[in-house]
Amino acid sequence: MNRKLIPSFGFLVLLIVLALPAQTNGQAPERAVQRIQREVMHEILMLPYFGVFDNISFKVEGYTVTLMGQVTRPTMKTDAGNAVKRIEGVEKVDNQIEVLPASPMDDQLRLRLYRAIYGAPALERYALPVNRPIRIIVKGGNVTLEGVVDSEMDKNLVNIRANGVSGVFSVTNHLRVEKSG
Repeated sequence: MNRKLIPSFGFLVLLIVLALPAQTNGQAPERAVQRIQREVMHEILMLPYFGVFDNISFKVEGYTVTLMGQVTRPTMKTDAGNAVKRIEGVEKVDNQIEVLPASPMDDQLRLRLYRAIYGAPALERYALPVNRPIRIIVKGGNVTLEGVVDSEMDKNLVNIRANGVSGVFSVTNHLRVEKSG
């Protein structure tokens, strides 16, 4: 072996090691975190029975994904956790999704709320996308609205429509206003 290549090879290895992103204490590079966030969002939206009465949110810390929210079926919680576990780079999934208790009264209330909100002429544009932007969470007659609307007026209208449904004990409006475009 040529002696002149040895120092060059050592220098090349040193450069490669220095060029690698630093990872300490399980910290993921920002690009990896952003990729995992995109893929988690995609996997959640692609769940076959993810509907308007389910709300799943998440946070990514390093290579750990924490799932949060509420779902109407226990299988939805399991399916969400399994889908996220399959994402490349995810080392741990902390599934904190709450399964809402089975209740025929809440099921009837969900349908009445759906008709009241998505059936309003001023709000029907929110019913067009496959994944509707307004989530209706019902637990024991108490309603929580999650999601995104285009204006403060729409947010208030959804709140008024939800409060007008018989059988609703309370409405917590967590809708966010985000201008589209």
